[in-house]
Amino acid sequence: MAAVLDSVRAYFAPSVFTIDTENPGDVVARENLLDRVMGPNRRKKSSEKIRRGRLPAEGLALVARDRDNHVIGTVRLWNIEAGVNADATPINALLLGPLAVDSLFEGKGVGSALMRAAILEAKNRGHGAILLVGDAPYYERFGFFAEKAQHLVMPGPFERSRFLALELFEGWLEGAAGMIIPSGRLLASAAVRRAA
Repeated sequence: MAAVLDSVRAYFAPSVFTIDTENPGDVVARENLLDRVMGPNRRKKSSEKIRRGRLPAEGLALVARDRDNHVIGTVRLWNIEAGVNADATPINALLLGPLAVDSLFEGKGVGSALMRAAILEAKNRGHGAILLVGDAPYYERFGFFAEKAQHLVMPGPFERSRFLALELFEGWLEGAAGMIIPSGRLLASAAVRRAA
C-alpha cells in the first residue's frame, strides 16, 4: 500500500527534479551527497570493494537535479561477473549502487525515478541482470528479489536477505553461482598502478 501511495504522491506532485546523465562537473556534489546520506562508513561496504578503482558502466551513472541544477540524487551501475553458469561461463551483469537522495527531497519520487531510469537504460543497453545490496521492501517494487541471487556471494560480509537481483531478460541468472567480481573499466590511476 505504501508503494501505491508514494506513486500517487509523486504523480500529483509538481515536478521538482529532472533525471540526467552524470557529468564530470557532478563529482564533488555526488561525493558530498553520498557522504551526507550514507555516512562515513560507506567506503567499507562489500559493494564498495567491487566499485573501487573502476568506472561505472557506460551510460549508467545518473543524477537527479533540482530546478537550480543542483545534484539531489545519484545512482550508478557497475559491470560485474555474477558468478558462472553450469558450463562455468562467467555471467555478465551489473551491480547497482549506491542509490542516494538528498534528505530535503525524500518522499518526492526522486529515488524511484532514478531506479526506473537506471533499469530502463540498462535494459536498452542490452544488460541482462542487475544485482544490489539493499532493503528488500523498497527494491521489490522494482522487481528485485533475493531468490535470483541465492547462489551468489559478495566479496566480504553482506546480509543474505539484502542481496537482491533483477533479471532484465528472463533466465539470465539461471544457474548462476559463485563470487561477484568486478569486470568494468578501470580508472586511469588504477590501470597505471596495475601496470607498475
